[in-house]
Amino acid sequence: MSIYKIFMLIALPVLAVAWIIYALLERKMRIEEKKQPKQSSQRLQKTRSEISDWAQKMAKFEKPPYEPEQNENNKS
Repeated sequence: MSIYKIFMLIALPVLAVAWIIYALLERKMRIEEKKQPKQSSQRLQKTRSEISDWAQKMAKFEKPPYEPEQNENNKS
């Protein structure tokens, strides 16, 4: 047997086992990441707080009383 054949008989099964282990570990990491809550960026947190502040201001807003304008054309 040549050295090439011996190398291939050893290297190919080792490579196959390594890829299987890699796939299993990658799958395990994906499952763990799905369980954890997503982290939001600072920009997203800032935008959410600005919207929250705006919504609170709008909730406190009181509509000014309506005063009809009296134009010269509409005088009664």
